[in-house]
Amino acid sequence: MNERLTRIKTDSTNFWSSRTRNQKGAIIGTLVAIVALAGILTYFSTRTTMAPLFTGLSPSEAGQITEVLGSQGIVYELANGGTTVLVPEEQVDPLTVSLASQGYPETGAISTSFFTENAGFGMTDNEFNVIKQAATETEIANLIKRVQGVQDAKVLITVPDEGLFIKDATQEATASVMLTTEPGVKFTDDQIKTLYSLVAKSVPNLSTENIEISNQYAEYFDLNSAQTGSSSATPEGQMAIKKQIERDIQRQVQNMLGTMMGQDKVVVSVTTDVDFKQENREENLVQPVDEENNEGIAISAQRITETYSGTGATASGVPEAENVTDNFTDYQEGTTGDGEYERVEETINNDVNRIRREIQESPYKIRNIGIQVMVEPPVADDPASLDATVQEEIEQILATIVRTSIDKEAASDLTDEDINNNIVVSVQPFYGKEGADATPESAIPWWAWVVGGILLVAIGLLVFFIVRSRKRKKEEEELNIIEQQQELIEVDDISEEKETEATVRRKQLEKMAKDKPEDFAKLLRSWIAED
Repeated sequence: MNERLTRIKTDSTNFWSSRTRNQKGAIIGTLVAIVALAGILTYFSTRTTMAPLFTGLSPSEAGQITEVLGSQGIVYELANGGTTVLVPEEQVDPLTVSLASQGYPETGAISTSFFTENAGFGMTDNEFNVIKQAATETEIANLIKRVQGVQDAKVLITVPDEGLFIKDATQEATASVMLTTEPGVKFTDDQIKTLYSLVAKSVPNLSTENIEISNQYAEYFDLNSAQTGSSSATPEGQMAIKKQIERDIQRQVQNMLGTMMGQDKVVVSVTTDVDFKQENREENLVQPVDEENNEGIAISAQRITETYSGTGATASGVPEAENVTDNFTDYQEGTTGDGEYERVEETINNDVNRIRREIQESPYKIRNIGIQVMVEPPVADDPASLDATVQEEIEQILATIVRTSIDKEAASDLTDEDINNNIVVSVQPFYGKEGADATPESAIPWWAWVVGGILLVAIGLLVFFIVRSRKRKKEEEELNIIEQQQELIEVDDISEEKETEATVRRKQLEKMAKDKPEDFAKLLRSWIAED
């Protein structure tokens, strides 16, 4: 065995030393390529593509679902801070149907179905009222979720106890609603009115004045503003209008840049300078019709022309040189001989444009806007990964929004430099961003798969050589034992030996020693004892 291993080692050494440098490089490159190819094939053949099974779950719901998946031996992952459950892509549809048939996800909320499933006589009035209120809150939340732009809703209703006296009947119920809205969504006035109506019509003695609705960004949805609009006559109304303008511009920029970069990659802040000074004036203007020649339009015209010529006649009359009008008649005085005269008179009545304007200025004007935008680069830790042209395009978009949103009179006084000074685009990573990317990624990097494949191949080769060496060693040991036994037992050729009593006895003893060694040993001991 040792000689064979030594011979293999020697042959391998001689083979390797006899190769050229290029041949050695080709052999090593081939081995590395084979191992890398095996690792890549192993990675892609064993990789599991994960897809969302449920999103937007609460911690309790996610815990219930993962417990069920774990009991069934299904591989799962959690994402987005534990609110999204990921499973293998091919198992999404079967698991969705299976879990739905089992009642998952269980929200823990009590709906009207509780009364049909748990109706009984042992329930007290207090228990019934608590369950009734919880069921009402759940049903109202389910109604609100159907409004476009609402992802989730939580409703809390406070219903006063019924008093024994008439004066207690004046108490009214109150309700608070917390919405989880989609990023950048803006509710219309009709949607806000719908939200208030859904809550008010579902609870007795609940007026819209006792309802408070807000979202996760602490934005309050006011029904009065949706019905009548904010008044600019009061400081509170002016601040509400200013906030509404800033919110509208912020959502507009957030939606636009969020679509381009990703909603979680952009943060927008907007500040405005609003002028609430109002002006009412009346203008009476007179303007010529033809502004080029500064002339009006002729509404009437009269032209008179007189001519006379003769012999021996004289023209007489009083000259009208001092006449202040444009009509002028020239008479020849006291001449003899032939005479003639001509008279031309022209009268034109012109009219002009008379304009009367009653102007009421808008209740407010946007004098200036400042927009601050923070953008996270594609590679969070590398601000240079965001192309400079993309940043320039963002600045151009913001400059256009600023120029078109500002009052025309104020915008005419702003230069491009002034507008650029009102825009700030900052590119930096978001270290305070919560949650995780919705796109599932493999928890094991690719290089780990390559290294694992190489180690697996190396371990396989090592096990193969060890098993083969042990097998060869065992075969050689058995061969040596057989050779030694053949050397120890040398039987004479029967054909040359004569059949005598001694040879027969010897053959019997040899057969006994081979088949029954213990009996043969006892026989030898008895012979020795007799001697």
